[in-house]
Amino acid sequence: MAISLVIGSQWGDEGKGKIIDYLSENADYTVRFNGGNNAGHTIINSYGKFAMHLIPSGIFNKRSKSVIANGVILDLEVLVQEIKMLKDAKISLGGSLLISPRCHVIMPYHKLLDGLYEKAKGKAKTGTTGRGIGPCYADKVSYNGIRLTDFLDRKNLSTKLETQLLVKNKILTALGANPLSQKEIEENLYLLFKKIKPYIAETYSILDSAIESKKNVVFEGAQGVLLDNDWGTYPFVTASTVISGGVGAGAGISPARIERIIGVSKAYSTRVGEGPFPTEQLNDIGEKLRSVGLEFGATTGRPRRCGWLDLELLRFASKLNGFSEIALTKIDVLDNFSEIKVCTHYELGGKKIRYEQCDAAMLAKVKPVYKTLKGWEKPTTGLKSFKDLPTETKEYIAEIEKFVETKIKYISNGPAREEMILNNA
Repeated sequence: MAISLVIGSQWGDEGKGKIIDYLSENADYTVRFNGGNNAGHTIINSYGKFAMHLIPSGIFNKRSKSVIANGVILDLEVLVQEIKMLKDAKISLGGSLLISPRCHVIMPYHKLLDGLYEKAKGKAKTGTTGRGIGPCYADKVSYNGIRLTDFLDRKNLSTKLETQLLVKNKILTALGANPLSQKEIEENLYLLFKKIKPYIAETYSILDSAIESKKNVVFEGAQGVLLDNDWGTYPFVTASTVISGGVGAGAGISPARIERIIGVSKAYSTRVGEGPFPTEQLNDIGEKLRSVGLEFGATTGRPRRCGWLDLELLRFASKLNGFSEIALTKIDVLDNFSEIKVCTHYELGGKKIRYEQCDAAMLAKVKPVYKTLKGWEKPTTGLKSFKDLPTETKEYIAEIEKFVETKIKYISNGPAREEMILNNA
């Protein structure tokens, strides 16, 4: 298995959690390297059903270590709750969970500002999760962030927090909110910090040593390529770098050391929040995909927008990230469609146009051009072998592979870990 990177190839919610849980059975380390608790990776295995937001999805492997690397931003309250959830499920974390002291911390004012900014934008709102992700990353790059390492020196933490509140309280009051109390924030966060302090470790040297020792390492990406801050549908994106190259900044590991890059894609498309979505189906098809696929956000609970698979976007994601293979999830959701469409390209003003030529405003205007394929109208759930899939399912998979020029290695036909078909054809 060696060094593998798993990233979403759409707008998030592709089923990365299941793929990582599956791969982590043979992993020595599973590593989160970007995003925060705006990620929601749903895991269903012998322990039960879990919505993971910060702790890597490989935590369920007893022999594997789970690393939260420096590129992840932390909501300490959410992290403490997640640790408790796992302990209540009798999952041991001692020695298994490692957290970088370089992680930035989401502060109470980040959450308040997130909501206030969205409200101030009115109809032009971005559609954030409201968890303070963007404001926290903004502070990180503007030298105003507070990191876990700052909590190790209480006096230093107090000084930094005092400075930040001099600025943040002015912004909060200007936007109609009440100023925040330093004492209350500091005391509450420090209590939470003490609960996670035993897990803090310098993760760079640990991962470097693991790779040098030929350990199996799985890097777990959050969100999806089309939410990347540079290459996604800006400004309707996330605040972090999502693409494969982000592993360098987010975990301190050279991208050259990554041996496999697995792009995860649903067999159709979904999106949460605002922003362009060329293949969205605002009709019975979209409703059927949402209903059968149970398309509601693991993090927010919001209903997802649904549409046909966009091969133009998947092509771009594969080339940008250098996918060595694709994991196709939720193929079973399409079991009862008599015909299935895939978007092969866009047209704008009567001319063919590629995703990379568009900004968000242009992408909202493109006309998706579809190819219609015959549905299989047979259950794929319960099947264990690629040869047992319906002929039309194989043809659908072959069409994706041909267009994207990337092999589909894994085919998920249900939510549980064991509901996975390996394509060795």
